[in-house]
Amino acid sequence: MAKLTRRGALGGAASALAAAGLAAPAVARAQSTVRMKIQTAVPTSSIYFDLMKKMGERCDKMSGGKIKMEMLPDGAVVNAFEMLDAVDKGVVDGGYSWTHYWSGKNTAAGLFSNPAAGAGTGMDQISHVAWLLQGGGMTLYKRFYAEVLKLNIEPLMVQPMGPDPLGWFKTPIASLEDMRKLKYRAPPGLVGEIFKEMGINAVAMPGGEIVPAAQRGVIDAAEWIGPADDLALGFHTVFKHYYLQGLHQSTDVGEVLINKRVWDKLAPEHKAIVETAALACMTETYSYNVQRNAQALQKIQGEFKVQVHDTPKDIFPAFIKATNLVYDREAGKNPFFKEVLESQRQFAKLVVPYWNKIVGLYYNLGIDSPYK
Repeated sequence: MAKLTRRGALGGAASALAAAGLAAPAVARAQSTVRMKIQTAVPTSSIYFDLMKKMGERCDKMSGGKIKMEMLPDGAVVNAFEMLDAVDKGVVDGGYSWTHYWSGKNTAAGLFSNPAAGAGTGMDQISHVAWLLQGGGMTLYKRFYAEVLKLNIEPLMVQPMGPDPLGWFKTPIASLEDMRKLKYRAPPGLVGEIFKEMGINAVAMPGGEIVPAAQRGVIDAAEWIGPADDLALGFHTVFKHYYLQGLHQSTDVGEVLINKRVWDKLAPEHKAIVETAALACMTETYSYNVQRNAQALQKIQGEFKVQVHDTPKDIFPAFIKATNLVYDREAGKNPFFKEVLESQRQFAKLVVPYWNKIVGLYYNLGIDSPYK
């Protein structure tokens, strides 16, 4: 009889576990749909807008329709530089831009999305992303929003889109001295300060304002992202000289910021889906950049007769010197900036000697390779 009782108890427990197992998917299915309006800092013509739509589609499919993201173009609700506060206050559910846009709130912002010249260390985009994912960068990144800025935001890195060309010019330049004579659109934050330290007249403005400003003669030269997006914005209509090599954004990583109240509505498995979609977006961005930018550059040169130049070599040492001067100065004033910068420099000591050595060969294997 005792055996039967134990068996009955075990059977009852098994039935309860089975019922719980059946109930779990039902609970997941009962999870209400979370809808997010996410404003981007790029127009609908941008390849990065396309990539954001793909990220939203992945979230939709992986969650069985429980996560719906509507992507909005630049300026749909607020100005690009107002997006951080809009997400924090819930004016929009999420925003897509770059961390360095918030450098006015804390200069450490620029180190997360675009440390100039690899934080002065030579880190390229791959090694910078490695710092984010493997070198403690993401922990510092989340602290930046939660503890330093104290904002109601969940941040995600999504799109590594560099390295960015030096940019577009109305007239050719042969030296740093030539560039100093021009008014140049540069990214906001410390990158702009680095250009100013070099004696360059740098101004910041959103991407959509660059071509109109050039048409009015407000600026003589500008950088944005890369050939594909620059072509979509019509840079080739006002500039006919393009300089491909630049150190100001040797890496350039786009981010998605989600209002914390919206984020907290997501079930744990749905948060994991969004985080996984963000990583997938990073991977797809790499492939987009290589193929789409190469296509666009071919069109820029062939169809629109833009002259593509190598950047004058005297710009590079001047830029690195100015970067280290500005960064060391800022580290003396901002403890969190110093913490992030030191983290990047320590990581660079580990990875740059290996990574630069192993990929350096491929820089000499192009069409004009000495090995062919």
